[in-house]
Amino acid sequence: MASKKKWLSLMVSLSVVSALFVGCGDSKTVDAPKDEPKKEEAAKTDDKPAESGEPTQGGTLTVGTFSDIVSVNPIFVQDTASGDAEQFLYAKLFDYDKEGNVVAEPWSLAAEPMKISEDGLTYEVKLKDNLKWSDGQPITADDVKFTLETIMNPETGSPAISNFDKVSKIEAVDAQNLKITMKQVYAPFKYSLAAEIAPQHVLKDIKVTEMQKNPYGTDPAKTVTSGPWKWTEWKQKEYLKFEANSDYWGPKPNISTVVYKIYADQNTEVQALIKGDIDLVSGVPVTQLDAVKKIDSINVASLPGPQYEFVGLNRKPENFKDKFVPWEGQKTRQAMAYAVNRQGMVDNVLKGVGQLMNAPFMPNSWADPGDAAVNYQFDPEKAKQLLAEEGWKAGSDGILVKDGHRFSFELQYNSGNSRREQVSLVMQQNFKDVGIEMIPKAIDFAAWNEQNLTPGKFNAILLGWSLNSPDPDGESTFSSKFFAPTGQNMVFYKNDKLDKLWEEGTKVVDQEKRKEVYKEIATEISTDLPYIFLYQYGTPQAHSKKIKFNEEDAPISNLAYGEFFHVIKWWMGDAK
Repeated sequence: MASKKKWLSLMVSLSVVSALFVGCGDSKTVDAPKDEPKKEEAAKTDDKPAESGEPTQGGTLTVGTFSDIVSVNPIFVQDTASGDAEQFLYAKLFDYDKEGNVVAEPWSLAAEPMKISEDGLTYEVKLKDNLKWSDGQPITADDVKFTLETIMNPETGSPAISNFDKVSKIEAVDAQNLKITMKQVYAPFKYSLAAEIAPQHVLKDIKVTEMQKNPYGTDPAKTVTSGPWKWTEWKQKEYLKFEANSDYWGPKPNISTVVYKIYADQNTEVQALIKGDIDLVSGVPVTQLDAVKKIDSINVASLPGPQYEFVGLNRKPENFKDKFVPWEGQKTRQAMAYAVNRQGMVDNVLKGVGQLMNAPFMPNSWADPGDAAVNYQFDPEKAKQLLAEEGWKAGSDGILVKDGHRFSFELQYNSGNSRREQVSLVMQQNFKDVGIEMIPKAIDFAAWNEQNLTPGKFNAILLGWSLNSPDPDGESTFSSKFFAPTGQNMVFYKNDKLDKLWEEGTKVVDQEKRKEVYKEIATEISTDLPYIFLYQYGTPQAHSKKIKFNEEDAPISNLAYGEFFHVIKWWMGDAK
């Protein structure tokens, strides 16, 4: 699950800068993008899915998933399923184009590109003059100010707080105009404004400490939204239904109804796709990819996306028996990295749809550190050597022991995810071969998120981040300023050098200078290993040929939620 980086069911999230996150006409780039990231080519689908034609009104788009939502309140969304729902229910302040530029689309709340002052400290945003919520109330600059200030309040517990902690002041100049003043230059900030907004008139009287438990975000009748579809029904663990909003202020969507259907696991979900029960699956297990590609009525895109998977190693003693953290020593963490056959996972589990990662930066992006990051090639003997150097000795049952503590831990992952199930079994054997006992445990994602991920209560996790923003900043994930539950550093990692480097990386706008900072970060983080970085992976997208769109509106793989890119302009071939 994925930024707010959102975690892929992670999100992830990957959310990195909150991102995760649609509409027609000409796009406009932001003003003064002094640190414009390198443009990346939009991912191409394996088959050419796009076809020109005249859109037809009506029809139902059925999307498959194997995780239910947690909450669609934009202030708290940090899982993929809830983020998926946001794509239909909410308009963003700004959107992304195919290259990851922040733009004002006809379906964005912003009327025009943001204006950034020469010193990079002031952002001006102008809203369209006809915006309204699904209950008919106007959407104004006060809603934006309320949302951002609520996220910025540490008592709220928003996962997006790190996107706005450099903000000094937010002023609603009038109903349409907003002025944001920064405490310091923060290069990734423009990406933070590609975000959904919450309604002030609904939430303003609720204490921020009680907002997450409020029915807004979980009760369709009480969840006022801003997007082209309205939330009309939720049968937990079965489906959500969104109907076209007849009072929507923007360009009308062609598709009348969207059903978000929840299956027990990925295999069941894919079988539903093959039978024609659903129209779109954003993550086909590679074990079923060949079978899906043989279906003439389905198009498949299988290029790696902005996601990477990792093993998170918790450093908080309270999460371990006798408060003993087995990987407290750096050599032990490095030994664990050498013990894991990552290339074997890519070749045999991912079927080649992925590539190794040694640091939290996407391969082939401008921040790709290359050889600056340490590459841990599969080497069990090297692992054994490092473990011995840190005092680990074989016990009577073959499991390593140190200071009276067996090297045994639980690895959690979300149930229903066949890739993670297979990867966990590979790692279990890899670790056993060097004397480490790893106990895999699959947990329902929603429960896992609430009870383990958000509070940071686990030994180790197998998870992925979906990078919602093209910017490489990872401060919210790895800095000690953002420990769980109010931040995304859920492994309680603290490295003073890295804390300073993450800050330094956002204080310069020159991309080449930033690149050098991120190289240094890559070297340090791949040596110290808060995570065992595994691989960038593809979540092959598959959709029925009943879904129609013109080429410029085709789904993409290089951005978070790219499977819904320009969904407002799609139409259903079987619509009547």
